[in-house]
This record gives sequence, structure tokens and C-alpha cells, in this order.
Amino acid sequence: MLSRVADNLYWMSRHLERAEHAASLIDEHLNLMLDSFSIPADQRWTRVTASLGVAMPDGPVECIAHALTHGAGRSSIVSCIAAARENARQVREQTGSAMWEQLNRLFLAVRGADGEDQWKSDPHEFLKMVREGAQLFQGITDSTINHDQGWRFIELGRYLERAGALAVLLDVHFRMFADLGPSSELSEHLEWSGLLKSCSAFEGYCKFYTADLRADRVAEFLLLNPVFPHSIRFCMERIQSAVRALPEGSRQATERLARLTGRLRAGMSFSNIEEIMSAGLHPWLDNVRRQCEQIHVGIREAYIDHPIERSVGA
Repeated sequence: MLSRVADNLYWMSRHLERAEHAASLIDEHLNLMLDSFSIPADQRWTRVTASLGVAMPDGPVECIAHALTHGAGRSSIVSCIAAARENARQVREQTGSAMWEQLNRLFLAVRGADGEDQWKSDPHEFLKMVREGAQLFQGITDSTINHDQGWRFIELGRYLERAGALAVLLDVHFRMFADLGPSSELSEHLEWSGLLKSCSAFEGYCKFYTADLRADRVAEFLLLNPVFPHSIRFCMERIQSAVRALPEGSRQATERLARLTGRLRAGMSFSNIEEIMSAGLHPWLDNVRRQCEQIHVGIREAYIDHPIERSVGA
């Protein structure tokens, strides 16, 4: 597969995953603002922006929300969907018509929604449209195209973006929640359920642990569960599977990529939550985030940015 095609498919998937993650996180924090008054609004929005890895915009809530959803910055929801569409447009021959139609439909819908009016009337409807549109695109992709090299790069983009975003989200949430000090049982329940819901994980968690929300169990479920699609361990298993299925590119680069993915997945498989929490959740999550960045660099070195002479064996 051409490096250009692989790069476009990879980033198409990453941008769309980023948009869905942002929409879920913002939507759930809006719900928490209605249900709980234990955290001031400015602290809650600081948590949201830190979890998304963006600077806190200046201004009232409406300005912050507009910057995160419709802003001109590369990390806003509309910008991410536009970038995903542009990547898909450049490789139309590698994507199915149903994929393109759904992504184009989502792009036109979010671009046509006026940011300020949408926020004042029904922000939840806009965010729900983004989430469901991205999920529908993923379902169409998995159901309508060959699961060949192109699909593997789509998988890599989706799950690497998800794993990195989860590591940042959990790190920010656990640190900022701990900084608030003692809180009521109801407040804690709302915060932990909010974290799970922002990862589409509340119902999955309850099937494993019932509705007894405890910090260590929430961390264990989102970090180490092997069968839940929004756990970091599940993401790493899918990433390693995709890497193993891809053909060998530059020998040195592909071997390094295999070591990186294998090391992180093995760390997930043989870790337990007691050891992680006792050693410190922050350094463990920071290590996961850094390894995800290294895997991203490894993917580019092995399949996208490698010199032509090495790829032809010169």
C-alpha cells in the first residue's frame, strides 16, 4: 500500500475518534453541571480542556463550549470532522461509497449547525449527532470494506487515538478529583458514573461490578478489562493485532514497532490494579501515554516516512 494512502486512512480514523471522544466528554460534563454543584463550573471546564489536551479558552461558558465544538483550532469537534473528511476525500478509491456518504453527511451536518444558536437551544442534540455519526461511520467501515491493509491502518488510528485519550482522561480525572478533598457519597457517585458514561462504559461496568462505584474498580475496568472496547488493554490488543497483520516494511523499523506494541500489551496483560494504584496511577498512565506516542512514531517510521531506497531494498 502507498504511504500516502496509509497516512490518510490512519489520520481519517484518528480525527474521527478524537471528535467522538470530545463530544462524549463535553456532553457528560454538561449533564454533571446540572446534577452536581460540588465542583465550580470553571474547575469542571478546566478538567474538560485538560482531558482533551487543549488550552483553556478565555471567556464565559458559551465561549469555551464554542471553542471546543465549532472553534477554528485543530482540536475542535468541527475541525476534527473536517480533517477526517479531507483525509477520506484524498483516498476515495480506498474507501467504500457508504463510508464516504456517511462521513460527508456528518461533515455537512456539523458545519451547518450554528455554534451559538445550537449551544443556546440544545447542545446535547449536537453532541449526540457527532457521537452517533462517528459510531455509524465505524460500523459501516467494519461492515462494508475488505479487512485488508487499509482497514488495518484505520484500526491503528482508531485504537491508538482512543488509548492515548483514555490515558490522559483518567490521569486528569483521578488527580483533579483527589485534589478536591473529601466529598459527599452522592457527589462521588455522580463523578465516577460521569467518568464511565463519558467512555460509554457505565453499563459495561455495572455488568462486571454492579452499580457499586469505587475508584479502584473504575480504574481497573477502564485500564485492564480485556473485552470492553473502551479500555486501554483492549485498545492495545487491537493495535498489536493490526501491527502483526501488516506486511514488513523497513525491517529495523517494523521490528521496533513490534517490540513497542508487544511491550505495552504485555504490561497490560500482567498488571493488576493493586500494584498500579500502590505504585502510583499517574506515573503508570504517563508511561502509557508516552508509549502510545512512541508507537505513533514507530508506525510512521515503518510505513509512512521510511526512505524509498530502504523500501525497495537498495
